Amino acid sequence: MTANNGRTVRDLRRENRAAVLRRLYFDGPMSRYSLAPATGLSSGSISNVVTELLAEELVEEAGSVDSDGGRPRTLLRIAPHSGHMIGVDVGETRVRVELFDLALAERAHADRPLPTRGAGHRDRYDSELIAGHIRDGIAEVLEAAGLTPDRLLGVGIGVPGIVEHSAEGGAVVHCQPIGWEAVPLERMLRGPDHLPQEVPYFIENGAKTLGQAEMWFGAGRGARNAVVVLFGSGVGACVVTEDVEHGRAVEWGHLTVRVRGRRCRCGALGCLEAYAGAEALLERWQEAGGQPPSDTDEETALTAMLAAAYPEDGGAPDPVAAAVLAETAEYLGAGLSDLINLFQPERILIGGWAGLQLGARFLDSVRRHALSYALPYPSGRVGIDLGALGPDAVTVGAAILPLADFFARGGRRVPAGPSPEPSPAWRTTLGTRLA
Repeated sequence: MTANNGRTVRDLRRENRAAVLRRLYFDGPMSRYSLAPATGLSSGSISNVVTELLAEELVEEAGSVDSDGGRPRTLLRIAPHSGHMIGVDVGETRVRVELFDLALAERAHADRPLPTRGAGHRDRYDSELIAGHIRDGIAEVLEAAGLTPDRLLGVGIGVPGIVEHSAEGGAVVHCQPIGWEAVPLERMLRGPDHLPQEVPYFIENGAKTLGQAEMWFGAGRGARNAVVVLFGSGVGACVVTEDVEHGRAVEWGHLTVRVRGRRCRCGALGCLEAYAGAEALLERWQEAGGQPPSDTDEETALTAMLAAAYPEDGGAPDPVAAAVLAETAEYLGAGLSDLINLFQPERILIGGWAGLQLGARFLDSVRRHALSYALPYPSGRVGIDLGALGPDAVTVGAAILPLADFFARGGRRVPAGPSPEPSPAWRTTLGTRLA
């Protein structure tokens, strides 16, 4: 049966279920009485939807509250253990896999270290090695939690680069800086001895998953226009605007900031990443006469650089490290000014392990440069701050991808078949959180 506007009864039922699930997730526990005005649904529709969700054990009772002169009202909430998601962060120093329940509480995690800086960034990102780490990490967290794959709503994965989605081959990743040219990552993760076909993968750019996490639960809450910057070995960004509520990953790190400048990992000259990414930052320190620790990972080396430039024991700072960091702050500020002028965001949030390490030391300097390079009108209306969710925010954001899609489908699992792009309705899920 089709309504006048082209939607079927099934569409309406799914939308009603999605509205109730979203409201309980973000604002619960709530009573049936409170759900009606919060969702805009009639009391009869609320009763029908809640009865279904209770029967399916997606929703559970959570105590009661007094009413005005009547019987106490039963409170309802999302049942945390009614579903599970896995989030994966393909990072610079490790592949991190985390298992979450429906309330996004961590149930188990696994870390797979990647080779150190001395091995070269392309060796670090061998696609077969990465796929193997993801498969092994998924198996490990499921075993640790005592779960079988059929309990999963899906697996979200944050990766560097551009992700192409196709109905035939699933997600394909293009990332020239790490040597990934049309890597069929989803196809590599499938197999008879791994997750069944009905468990979907949601593979997206890592900056986008970081942005997803900060907008839902972090420093982006309440903003309708924001840019979330991922600053690690390289740099990227996720742009959330009123027109693109679910966020769009942009290759901000490959914006040209210096004509005929340093060669970037992507092969081009003068990219922002060639000056501001952690890998390039450590290289510039060494080229200027600094002495980064060898045969260690980038996080440890960057910590050493910060300690040299800003000694905590009151000793003299390393002038070379301090000068390189000061120049980097200006490059980052100039890059942020382009984001301000292009997108006019309310907020810019800096995340990623390198961004969080560096931000505490020179965020004021970055902010000052950004505002000086940007146009006066948009720069006067933007706040520039650190993200609130820490270095594992990419993993949380990756897990949100199957969760958001599950809610958008009204609490129904994805049908068996190649993993789809997120349902168009999931944009409403994020839009509701931002409102």
